[in-house]
Amino acid sequence: MTPHRSRRTAVRAATRLVPLAAAAALLVPLTGCGNAGELRSAGATPTAVGPVRLWPDLPPVTAPPIDYGESDTQRVPGVRVPDGDVRAVDPVAVVRAEVDAHPDQYSGSDGIDDGTARAIRGCAGAPKTCPVLKPYYRDLTGDGRDELIVGITMPDQLVAVRCYLPEDGGLTRIMATVEQLVSVELAGRDLILRAVSAGIPGYEYRTAWSWDAQQRTMLPARDEIVRVKPNPPRPAAPPEADPEGEQETAPGTGTAPGPTPGAQDAGAGDAGAGR
Repeated sequence: MTPHRSRRTAVRAATRLVPLAAAAALLVPLTGCGNAGELRSAGATPTAVGPVRLWPDLPPVTAPPIDYGESDTQRVPGVRVPDGDVRAVDPVAVVRAEVDAHPDQYSGSDGIDDGTARAIRGCAGAPKTCPVLKPYYRDLTGDGRDELIVGITMPDQLVAVRCYLPEDGGLTRIMATVEQLVSVELAGRDLILRAVSAGIPGYEYRTAWSWDAQQRTMLPARDEIVRVKPNPPRPAAPPEADPEGEQETAPGTGTAPGPTPGAQDAGAGDAGAGR
């Protein structure tokens, strides 16, 4: 083999080895870290299915459904908020102004029974029995000012929740509902109400009320039925030990004395009381 052909053969061999070396260099990190950070399949991905419209030939709705008053707003009569600061307003005075404006209305968003109405009018003289709960303040509309959130306890474990918006020197009620509430939560600018379900034991309703700028009111934007877990029973309290009784021994025997008459029955009664 001439030197010229040897050099040509060496060049060709080198060009064939370069890709193989590069591929080997790429394979080293992949095989070396197989146990740490290795990608694994999560299984087959379900095929995306678009929405299918059922009964497309249904006629358009011509008569509106029953109005439940979710979007009703009312001006609170006689309450002034000159600086737009709802914290300076007495929440009891706000609720009483609405009760006096609707003295004969016992259902709907304004539904206040006669006994609760009397208790509201007597809040100044009997604050401990006043059904108007502690007020809360939160910017529900996103305008940078707080709104007033009021709760009113009523018979049959009902709670009325109302929200008021300061505007034009006064107050406008932008939400009112009455529910058997489990809890009330604030999440961002949403007011979330959890209510018991009468027809489905073990479930509760969760409604998120949100500000709607077009209607200028709070609307129940999200409503769901959620299964709730029952509260686990509390463990029984262990019987209290008697340190002196445990250390006491009979004279001259080195053994603990036997139980006194009736001690077993008394201990059983104490244990039952602990549960």
